[in-house]
Formats: sequence, structure tokens, C-alpha cells
Amino acid sequence: MKQYPAVAVERAMKVQEVLMQAIGKKITWFEAAEILGVTDRTIRRWRRLFQEHGFILDRRYGRPSEKKVALQIVEKVLGLYRDRYFDFSVRHFHEKLRQEHDIQLSYSWVKKALQAAGLVAKTRDRRVHRKRRPRRPLPGMLLHIDGSHHQWFQDDRWYDLIVILDDATSEVYYAQLVEDECTRTILQALREVVQGQGLFCALYSDRARHFFITPKKQEAVDHSQLTQVGRAMKELSIQMIPAYSPQARGRSERSFRTWQGRLPQELRSRNITTVDGANAFLREVYLKQFNASFTRPAAQAGTAFVPAGNLNLDRIFAIQHERMVNADNTVRLANMILQIQPTPWRSTLAGCRVLVLQHLDDRFSVVYGPHIVGRYDPDGKPIVAVTTAKLRSNRKKESASEGRGRFFLKTVTSAARPSPR
Repeated sequence: MKQYPAVAVERAMKVQEVLMQAIGKKITWFEAAEILGVTDRTIRRWRRLFQEHGFILDRRYGRPSEKKVALQIVEKVLGLYRDRYFDFSVRHFHEKLRQEHDIQLSYSWVKKALQAAGLVAKTRDRRVHRKRRPRRPLPGMLLHIDGSHHQWFQDDRWYDLIVILDDATSEVYYAQLVEDECTRTILQALREVVQGQGLFCALYSDRARHFFITPKKQEAVDHSQLTQVGRAMKELSIQMIPAYSPQARGRSERSFRTWQGRLPQELRSRNITTVDGANAFLREVYLKQFNASFTRPAAQAGTAFVPAGNLNLDRIFAIQHERMVNADNTVRLANMILQIQPTPWRSTLAGCRVLVLQHLDDRFSVVYGPHIVGRYDPDGKPIVAVTTAKLRSNRKKESASEGRGRFFLKTVTSAARPSPR
């Protein structure tokens, strides 16, 4: 005979007492169902069983649950997390179980199992209630840019991960590890996005010194003074929006929490230990996987991106320095002296104000108005030195060749040849 626990017997006695009152006409069967918290169908079934057997006991006691997970699977899940995925988040570990180990368990079961085994701590995150800002309806209306300083290789090395994501869809357009988040790395990231996606409407960032100039700490930024990034965005007609608190950048902050909980483990599992290897992995493999998991559809169909067209991105995304040309047609930048070669349209540039462009690949260019008057390698040595005489000779050769070409075309394509004189 089955041994029923005392709790089951006590509940059966209470149910029997209510049924006896209903049979004795002290209460109706509908009232009995309400007292016991069951449906009309269940109370009718219990009435039939009570009349046939004289008692009611839950027949599920002693029978194993159909949803019970096998002990071998439980041991396998706990062993995988303990030996291989010990530094993964529960959500990340749950995805690995489904994708790589074909274990189709629910996220709640996996989390409770890991907590019961003491492999994951039970935490309750208490936060201040804040109202979430609605997303922009179209991709390209607002982009977030930020950097996260973290030990991405799980050792004593610290790097910055620069990420650019779309506010409408959370799609990440750029993610690369750099030594330091600075003007050069930010310009490089923005240029890749503009080249790949097109021009967007607005850029949301923190108030770091490469984005904005803040005259006094904890006060508003000065939009009249532009940084190199601000100048580039102004030339592209892109609005820059500063954030005044980490909570205001909640969308990018939450994204970085996901990055920090996944990317180091992915790099470790693939034995990637160099920045170049990590960036290649991000560009070729991981960015597509990340977007497939976390990108959401936009509220409206379409896009706000506009093709860059024929914009001179080399000039826009270069670090620009204004200089005065010396009497010997040289320009000084830091410890370098850049010699300007003669030009065919002006005898000398002495006393003229020029722009020295420091390109993202460490090359230099000197620009006067729309003219490029010099190109230099990272050491300041001229890359192409063209003299006035050479320019004139080249022009004469080009004009002569063009004239011969025109005469040759006339003689060949003419339908009626003139008679000799």
C-alpha cells in the first residue's frame, strides 16, 4: 500500500469534510467548488470518486513527474558549467547548451539548477525606477558611441572597446579594441560607419574631451568651441548630443554589460590573445552573431541613412591644424618641418594660412583652399615632389597628345577625304 505523506492525508480530510457538507445539502456544489478552489468539472469528478471509494487521495503521489530531468543530464549541465563555462553568464551558458550541446532545457531550470548547486550566486538587483526613453523609429536617426575600459583578455591587460550602435534597432555597426579611446580612434570608427552605412542624423555620446569642451566641471558643454570630432560632424551636418549622466546612456551601458559578459569568454574559448586577432574575430565572425541575437526590428520601415556620395572623407576625418607658411615655404608641426614645393598657379605661399591634415594612417597633407600643395609620409618626408617645370612639361605633352589624337580621329573617321593641294 502506498504511504501518503501527512500533508496529503490532511488535505484529503479537508476535501472530504467539504464534500460531506455538500452531500448533506448544507452548501451547494458550486459553493463547495469555490471553497476548495477548483472548477465545477473537478468537483463533479471528486463527488463520483467519493461515492465509489468513500475517500479521496491524490493519486499522483509516488509517481515520478513526466517533466523530471534525468540525473545524467543534470550532472552533464553542472559539469559543463563547472569545468568549461565557469565564467559565462547564465543566459550565455544557456545559449551554449542549446547551440553546441543540444540540451533543450529552459532558462529558468538552468538558472535554478546552477543556483542550487552553488555555482551561481543568488542576487537581487535593486535599482531606482527610471522611465525609459522611447527608441527612434528609423535606423540612422540616432547613433550611440561609447568606449568600455575592461580586461577583455582576462589578464592584466586593459583595452578600450569602441562600439557604435543604432538607437532604433540596437544593431552594432562598429566594434573594435584599441589601446586608448581618443580623437584618432573615434574618427576612425565614425569614418567606417559613414563609409559602410552612410550619413546619419545625430550622434549621442558622453562628454569626453574628444567629443565636447566643457568650460567648468559638471556644467553644460560649450557648443561654440568644437573639437576635431565636433568639427568633422559639423561638416557632415550631423548633430552631436551630449549625455549628462550614465543613466542617460542606459542603452549603450546595458549593451556594454552584455559585451563584458560574453566577449572575454568567446576570446578565451578560441585562444585569441592579441588585439589584431580579436579585432579580426569581431569584424568577421562575432559582430554578425551579436547582431543576430540582440538586434530588434525598427518601429517603422525605411532608413534615415543617406549615401556619403563624393564627400572628401580623407579631409573631413583628418586631424586638422591651421598654420602660417614661413618665408622659406615651410610649415612647422610639432617637431617636423614640412617643405612646400613650387606650384604652377602661385609663385610662393609664404604668409598664407594653410591647413595641415594629419590623416588616420599617419600621413600628412598641406591644403590651401581646394588645393593640396604637399603630401608627406609619417616622418614628414615628401611623398610626391612635383616642380613647376615638370608640371609645365607634362601639360605640354598632354596638350600635344590631345591635339594629335583629335587630328588622327579626323583623318580616320572622315567620310570624304580632301583632295591634295
